Amino acid sequence: MTPAFRLRLRVWHRHVIVCGILACGLFTSPRSALWAQAAPRAAPHAVTDTRPNVVLIMADDMGFADIGVYGATDIRTPHLDRLARDGTRFTQFYANGVLCTPTRAGLITGRYQQRYGVEVPLTNPTAGERGGLVATGTSLPQLLRGNGYTTALVGKWHLGYDATMSPGAHGFDWFWGLKSGYHDYYQHTDGAGQPDLFENDTPISVAGYSTDLIAQQAVRFIERQRHAPFFIDVAFNAPHWPFQPPDAPSVARENGRLLSPSDSAAGTRADYIAMVERMDRGIGDILRAIDRLGLRQRTIVIFTNDNGGEWLSNNAPLFNRKYTVWEGGIRVPTIVRWPGRVPANVRSAQVGITMDLTASVLAATNTPVPASARLEGMNLFPVLGGKQAVTPRTLFWRSTFEGRTQRAVRDGRWKYVRDANHDFVFDVSRDTGERHDLTRRFPEVARRLRQRLLAWERDVDAEARANGAIRAP
Repeated sequence: MTPAFRLRLRVWHRHVIVCGILACGLFTSPRSALWAQAAPRAAPHAVTDTRPNVVLIMADDMGFADIGVYGATDIRTPHLDRLARDGTRFTQFYANGVLCTPTRAGLITGRYQQRYGVEVPLTNPTAGERGGLVATGTSLPQLLRGNGYTTALVGKWHLGYDATMSPGAHGFDWFWGLKSGYHDYYQHTDGAGQPDLFENDTPISVAGYSTDLIAQQAVRFIERQRHAPFFIDVAFNAPHWPFQPPDAPSVARENGRLLSPSDSAAGTRADYIAMVERMDRGIGDILRAIDRLGLRQRTIVIFTNDNGGEWLSNNAPLFNRKYTVWEGGIRVPTIVRWPGRVPANVRSAQVGITMDLTASVLAATNTPVPASARLEGMNLFPVLGGKQAVTPRTLFWRSTFEGRTQRAVRDGRWKYVRDANHDFVFDVSRDTGERHDLTRRFPEVARRLRQRLLAWERDVDAEARANGAIRAP
């Protein structure tokens, strides 16, 4: 064998090895390639793609007036206040549901969650919970992923424990957080005392305060994905109970089962304030990372909440709180920033709902939406950008929890509430606190909206039955 031939043989051998390595990479799943190596997923649009990134931040059980720009006087939220100054804040935005699981289902599907039989919060898997949101292939993260976006959920899921209902099944490339409705902020155990911190579907153990960990993981994801379009759902579990303030390590008594404000160990307003302020600090870290990486101009940032606050929150001037279809249970603070597309330091009176965010994100990212997705939300960006006038909406809510059913319709300025067997009509454009029942003065409004509500219920229930979903009694 001549020296020249041996040289050609070595070159050929190296070529075969390199090709083999590349071939293995091609057949590695995007999720394992991305997170096993902590490197961005290769994307065809990595260099020239100008589509916006999306950072969607959701708080958990925050009061309507617990942000400075929404009226807070005892809580300091400089980063959320700055986000509002840099963007547009809604004054009449609603959650899809009165509780965690229903609203999150509305976001992921872009539809009324009742169509999937998701109307109550999931319990813990140790209690025999086998329900959740069935993957349809047309969820928000799945559609974005199919359009070349890298997708992540950091924080709270609460839409199913089984692998077939996990974040990955719904199109998230990466999940880091809790699967249950709440957990101990320091021990990371759920309401039954079981470990509740995961990376994808693998249980993990990490020391730290949950709010801080969620913010840190969100920043790391953004840093890794800065060169290609991404979508991240940052789902804080704060300030949901147990009310464990930061920098004071503790074990939640009975794993957060203290629900009565008469229980002195259930937490204080000061504890709640500290939790909100720590979440605001984490949001500040995320916003600074976006600026530091030069992503500000091409990143949509959305902040919202999953439902009204609990007893330690401030829902003023709204009436009632979480678990109810009254304004205090469903109207939530919501802020949108998109430099150059959404005006800064503006308040919008456009009525919106969680599933509108789904439609808006898909439209803004030029993501193809198949007819089978049947989105029910509205793209809000034409209104926010001044290209479309404020649009009247007709929206519906229903909640059956612990034997009590509540229903509501928002139709233009009118709101109809059916609480147990009582009918109420309010002009919420003037009576935000729902203090003046107008049923006697406007009985025709009550009749008209009740008929629309009944028609909506027949429609969503028929689809839930067709989907094989069983509506909770």
